[in-house]
Amino acid sequence: MDLSISNLRQRYLKGEVTPTMVVEHIAKATRKDPNRVWIHRLPVGKLREYAKALEGKDIAALPLYGVPFAIKDNIDLAGVPTTAACPAFAYTPKASAVVVQRLIDAGAIPLGKTNLDQFATGLVGTRSPYGACRNSFNPEYISGGSSSGSAVAVALGYASFSLGTDTAGSGRVPAAFNNLIGHKPSLGLLSARGMVPACRSLDTISVFSLTAEDAQRVLAVAAQFDAADPFSRAAEPYGFDFGSAATFRFGVPKTTSLHFFGNAECEKVFRVAIEELEERGGSAVEIDLQPFLGAARLLYDGPWVAERYAAIREFFDAHADELFPVTREIIGKSRNWLAADAFAALYKLRELKRIADQVWSEVDVVVTPTAGTIYTIADLEANPIQLNSNLGYYTNFMNLLDYAATAVPTGFQANGLPLGVTLFAPAHQDVPLLRLAAKLQRACVNTAGATNRPLPEAGPVVVTASPSGQVKVAVCGAHLSGLPLNHQLLSRGARLVAATRSAPYYKLYALPGGPPHRPGMVRAEGGKAIELEVWELPAKEFGSFVARIAGPLGIGTIELADGSKVQGFVCEAHAATGATDITVHGGWRAWLASKTS
Repeated sequence: MDLSISNLRQRYLKGEVTPTMVVEHIAKATRKDPNRVWIHRLPVGKLREYAKALEGKDIAALPLYGVPFAIKDNIDLAGVPTTAACPAFAYTPKASAVVVQRLIDAGAIPLGKTNLDQFATGLVGTRSPYGACRNSFNPEYISGGSSSGSAVAVALGYASFSLGTDTAGSGRVPAAFNNLIGHKPSLGLLSARGMVPACRSLDTISVFSLTAEDAQRVLAVAAQFDAADPFSRAAEPYGFDFGSAATFRFGVPKTTSLHFFGNAECEKVFRVAIEELEERGGSAVEIDLQPFLGAARLLYDGPWVAERYAAIREFFDAHADELFPVTREIIGKSRNWLAADAFAALYKLRELKRIADQVWSEVDVVVTPTAGTIYTIADLEANPIQLNSNLGYYTNFMNLLDYAATAVPTGFQANGLPLGVTLFAPAHQDVPLLRLAAKLQRACVNTAGATNRPLPEAGPVVVTASPSGQVKVAVCGAHLSGLPLNHQLLSRGARLVAATRSAPYYKLYALPGGPPHRPGMVRAEGGKAIELEVWELPAKEFGSFVARIAGPLGIGTIELADGSKVQGFVCEAHAATGATDITVHGGWRAWLASKTS
């Protein structure tokens, strides 16, 4: 059964399946667990209860109606033990985590709790007393961690999506190793209430899905401000939407900063992803990754590791012997850090962030490998700390620097194992990241997870929790690319979204005066389609842009060729008197060309 959210929703609306049919199918599919995905599966009877409660409800009113999902076992589900992969730590919560409850209220069906690196400490998926979670493509290889079971559950077709957590890459590395989208939201966008913290100041719940559009659907439900979570913050308007623009700039690390740990195939897949971004209007800009890597080193070589100890201090002091050996070693060493060390590291991080953030004046988004290579379980167990460190090379800095990130599947090694890249941008750029990720995913791979099923058809999804901070404006004259007034857009950070035409209802006139010479577009009988460019600029810049417009021109609503409407340049009808009708040319550029030919 194709469990992609878009497919399930279509089938529910057509009456082809019911939630009960879906959970019965999943119960059979997950009867055995050779990949060690689960720590606790809900009994079939409980799944039937969830399904029965949905049947008869309005499907259209529930955005995740009948959608099955898995939950990393450091996130609470009411009445089900939370272990954080440490049986001695286990407790049974009375209430679900805020995010989990929102998803259930939207119609989603929880399936159970998934395996993880103990206390979310690791990027490998092997540090669990419940057994090493195995890769969905080849069980001899690691699944990635710490959100190992959550990723593999989706990749194998057990769930439509899953919740992980991400502090240092736990929501991205498993996505790369299992051919999935792994979205690490902006810090605070998803409530952390009901989640066992790793580093509370850096943690976020993350989303694994088969497609970027499905991740957007989940965020639309889950991303709500939670006043009871002191780390929660409301979504802010996002900046330039490079996912929908005709052109954008993306940063690529200098070759000297790229490391693939001897894996030439990973480097090849990365280069292909760069080419695909260029094919979709991107311009590559070489950037210095060193400030980012400097921040990354603070995470485990600095006092932030003590935050992991703080999260479970009472339990650790009383039950250290109950921890997985590698986990105990990592957390135990953190007790040697002093408070003064923490302040010194905070000052250093502020310096590095100031330097790293300068990149956003040069690029809209940065692309890196998600991980430079992948290892077998045997290799990892023989050298657990160094190989884990290698996997965090491109991920450890992300939350420290307060960026949003999306891991995107972009290819496969010769042995069939998937690889991918990560797109990242400043906080609150979640929507544009996922839109660009959708384009890149479909350009590079054509199957979903490890199911061998084709990706479902793409479709636009709006994340209402993250409003746009941009305004689209259609221009038809001197503001077109390369013409005299285009600088008024460029100087305000505007980007070209589309070159298109109006609906066939407009006349175009060459107005007297100038330079610069300007046209006027008027909706009138006998009109035709007029050449336009649609630009997008920050809303905060829109007012100063409009203030420069001289009459008889102004801003009004223009209908485009596809029937959509956008704000753009219009002209008062009286100005047509005495102006030259140039409608027959179909656009200002064509008329200018006719005057010089």
